This record gives sequence, structure tokens and C-alpha cells, in this order.
Amino acid sequence: MARQPVQEKALSVDGLTVRFGGLTAINSMTFDVHEGEVLSLIGPNGAGKTTAFNAITGYLKPAAGNIAYRGAHLVGLKPNQIADLGVVRTFQKTSVFGGQTAFDNVLMGLHRRQKQTALEIIFGLPSVRSEERAMREKAGEVLDFVGLGGRANELGSALPYGEQRLLEVAIALAARPSLLLLDEPVSGMNPSETASFMEMLGAIRKLGITVLLVEHDMKMVMGVSDRVVVLNYGSIIANGSPAEIQKNPDVIRAYLGERHRKTKSHTKGKRRA
Repeated sequence: MARQPVQEKALSVDGLTVRFGGLTAINSMTFDVHEGEVLSLIGPNGAGKTTAFNAITGYLKPAAGNIAYRGAHLVGLKPNQIADLGVVRTFQKTSVFGGQTAFDNVLMGLHRRQKQTALEIIFGLPSVRSEERAMREKAGEVLDFVGLGGRANELGSALPYGEQRLLEVAIALAARPSLLLLDEPVSGMNPSETASFMEMLGAIRKLGITVLLVEHDMKMVMGVSDRVVVLNYGSIIANGSPAEIQKNPDVIRAYLGERHRKTKSHTKGKRRA
């Protein structure tokens, strides 16, 4: 029987612990994200999912543990330094520049990777003008990619909430991530918008971008993930394929089963009526 190829690790989280005063928000969390996969981090509200994102991307300093991306240690680096390594995130609460057009929002994301120096920009050298033209062309391509090509000249604040979420993804993609962390990207989207986002996520994978996803929409999670890591009270209680997670009794009790119990109880109530 042929051996399965070993997947290369992109992100390694080892013994991550985060405390807020006397409260342990994450307790010795250990997991890996492999190159090219979609890994979802799920769990009830307050389980520590966004806290893990904040620690990975430099917004929180962990009390203990190591985080490495492609061999580079992330603990102690600033968020912009981590983004320069290719680790780029979106946020749970939409963070677009409301007073700027969708096009300019993406252009600002592209400027993070600008190669020209301040002096070259001041003197308006031909190389600067050439790079600016290329960035403007790229901004249009990114907006088309996320389905907002027709909204380029609209202010970020004027977009419907679901489209603001897409714009935030566009800004993140403009920063050229190799690892994209998405924090509840379909929050506030209707089923049609969520289905479109799932298709777009497949297109993002084809670009060679690895994805770490936090999401409450279980239909989406189970439909797009290669593996799922389940958190409860800051600790990992399960790690496996979507099929394995759906059958895991600890997960059913801690998370998936909560909705099931409510539905079952509601059904019984109707039968009694």
C-alpha cells in the first residue's frame, strides 16, 4: 500500500495559553494548519476562538506557548510584522474605511506591499507611476474577485453589511496573504450570500492560500473544511475531519448538540399540544 504524502505544516500552535487576570481564556492549545488546507476553529461563544486569532496575529501576548509560521516564530512580533510574513486576518466586527470608496479601501491594502521608497514617491519617478498604475489595476481585479466590481465607487459605509464583509476580505487579499485568517466572515449574510462566499473560498484555495476559519455557521464549516478543531472553555476537545467531528459525542454535548436538544424539545412540545 502506497504511503500518503506528509502534509507540510504552515502554522504550528504549541501549548498556547492566554490569561486575562485570573481567567484562563485559552489553556495549552496545540494544533497545526497544513499548507493549502482550510482548517476551521469552532466552539460555543466564549470558547476562545477570537482570542486564539488575536494571539496568532500579535494583538495579544500569550502567557505561555509557541506560535510559528513556516518556521518563523510569531510570539513577540507586532501585527504588521506578522502580516509582512504573509499571515493576514479579518475581524469579527467589520473594519472597513467607511469614508473611503470600496476601490480606495482595496488600494490601501495594496499599498502595504508597495516597493517604492518615500524619496522615490516624493520625486514622482517613473517607477512610482508605473507601480501606481499596476496597483490600481490590481485593486479592480481584487474587487471583481470578491464580486464587488460594480461597487468600486461606493463608500464602504454605504455598502450592505454582507458586502462590507466581502470588502474586508478584499482588503485582506490585497495584502497578498499566504495564510488568511477569517473571523466569522459570513456573519450577517443570508443563505444565498453564504453559498456565494463558500464558492469564493474555493477560489481562494486555488490561489494557493491556506485558510484558518472561525465561523458559527455549521453548514458552511462542514462544507468547506478539510479539518475542524473544536474548542470549549479554552481547551481543544476534538480535532478531525468534518465527518469525525459531527459524530464526536463530546462535540455533540458541548456545541452541536445544544441546537439539537432545543429542536428536539421544541418538537416534543408541539406533539403534546
